[in-house]
Amino acid sequence: MSITVLHPGMLTTIQDQGRIGYQQFGVPVSGTVDPRSAAVANILAGNEESEAVLECTVMGPQLRFDEPAVIAIAGADLGPTLDGVPMDNYRAVRVRAGQVLRFTGPRCGCRAFIAIAGGLDVPEVMGSRSTYMKAKIGGFKGRKLEKEDVLNFRAPGTEPKTLEARSIAPEFRARTEYTLRVVLGPQDDAFTAAGIETFLTGVYAVTAEFDRMGCRLEGPEIAHETSGDIISDGIAFGAIQVPSSGQPIIMLADRQTTGGYTKIANVISADFRVLGQLKSGDRVRFEKISLPAAQEALLAQRASLRLLRHVLDG
Repeated sequence: MSITVLHPGMLTTIQDQGRIGYQQFGVPVSGTVDPRSAAVANILAGNEESEAVLECTVMGPQLRFDEPAVIAIAGADLGPTLDGVPMDNYRAVRVRAGQVLRFTGPRCGCRAFIAIAGGLDVPEVMGSRSTYMKAKIGGFKGRKLEKEDVLNFRAPGTEPKTLEARSIAPEFRARTEYTLRVVLGPQDDAFTAAGIETFLTGVYAVTAEFDRMGCRLEGPEIAHETSGDIISDGIAFGAIQVPSSGQPIIMLADRQTTGGYTKIANVISADFRVLGQLKSGDRVRFEKISLPAAQEALLAQRASLRLLRHVLDG
């Protein structure tokens, strides 16, 4: 045994960077909802960025470590403790056999990511260890974690070098309002000029209808030229669908592979780190940028991860 689940929390699943190459067969990508935070947790723990992690939503799990391990938590601050003693996010921490990781409750953000040095021993399904619960594939038996589940380490005893130096300042902080940068399209021509203006100037609130598939927003109605229905086409992570109601829906990791609503814009990949941390009640506005600017932002984010790896590993 390596980890025993004493309590699963609200929703804890095993996720990596996703199941790439199978959307043509109707298989969603899945993977972490906040890829940046998962990658940072893995780098701090000494893993490859694509290693599978535990994605914890709003209320974290209670986990007993049955053998020593090194862990790192990034993303939301859900109040992690070891045997009741508060522990830092964004820091590699040595855990002794018998210690229990608990979370006291959300302080900011929505999803925390627990990386375990050496990785989790779950099989790959279609090239990924990610959990897709609706089809019951990947992860731990294709489902969220439950009480008394036992997770094994793929490489027990793994410990990264320079352990004490493996920490950074928390990257996610709560705000009264979040800005998501977007590239317009592919169906922005289905909206009136006033509708586009409304979308780019309005403030929208995340409703209680949010999960790994998507989050529904509520705010100023976005006007279509005719209706919000189209012939179904592909859906990317961050696609913003606007049905005829005029209320936007942002699609996330477990999104369906195709959909029949107009998509006014797409959140840029570099801002998934913000998108993946939104929860009910959070306020959002959108900022239009160009495709080249979106590409530059993603390249800069990737460069920062390489620099973090270089600084920590030497």
